[in-house]
Amino acid sequence: MSDSTMGGEGEGNNRWPSWLKPLLSTRFFVHCKLHADAHKSECNMFCLDCKNGALCAPCLAHHRDHRIIQIRRSSYHDVIRVSEIQKILDISEVQTYVINSARVVFLNERPQQKPGKGITNYLCEICSRSLLDSFRFCSLGCKIVGVSNDAQMTNGKTKKMSNRVFAAPEVGESYSSTSEKSIVVPSFTPSTPPPTAVSYRTAKRRKGIPHRAPFGSLMLEF
Repeated sequence: MSDSTMGGEGEGNNRWPSWLKPLLSTRFFVHCKLHADAHKSECNMFCLDCKNGALCAPCLAHHRDHRIIQIRRSSYHDVIRVSEIQKILDISEVQTYVINSARVVFLNERPQQKPGKGITNYLCEICSRSLLDSFRFCSLGCKIVGVSNDAQMTNGKTKKMSNRVFAAPEVGESYSSTSEKSIVVPSFTPSTPPPTAVSYRTAKRRKGIPHRAPFGSLMLEF
């Protein structure tokens, strides 16, 4: 896996490539300010190496030998072809669509009204948008949020288990058989010692309680 894919050159926990978040936050399909008079001044390109915003066709002259991707539009939302993005990014668990005979993925979530009652389908775990198949996310942006949440939950559970396993008992702290800590940190308090020989002989010589004869009261009457 190269530096430009997930797990390589990245932000945060080295999970995402460093160009992904700038890509998702860039506004495309605006006219380039540097080449406003050019024939093709619409910005629908992005440089993965420079990560400095949308580019138009004339801008590419300054990005030779750089990695350039093209952004397209569908229903006023930005998409990128699967054949182009899957070479540099793991897009598993993201819903794909076929638009104009090309399979694409959306860059960011798309607002959607809540589905009507009785509609049973798959929903994006982040924005609850309806999905066509059993995917987890509707866009790359939703996947970033979802996978980051998964990582936080996993790290939280690991930290909690680590604290539980290596926690030392406090002074005077007792552990019952039903507590969680008794499973991890066993109590070292010694059990009650068995009776010694001296105490056993003393208990053996001890006289029993005298009992009155059952017919003693009858004999007194005579």
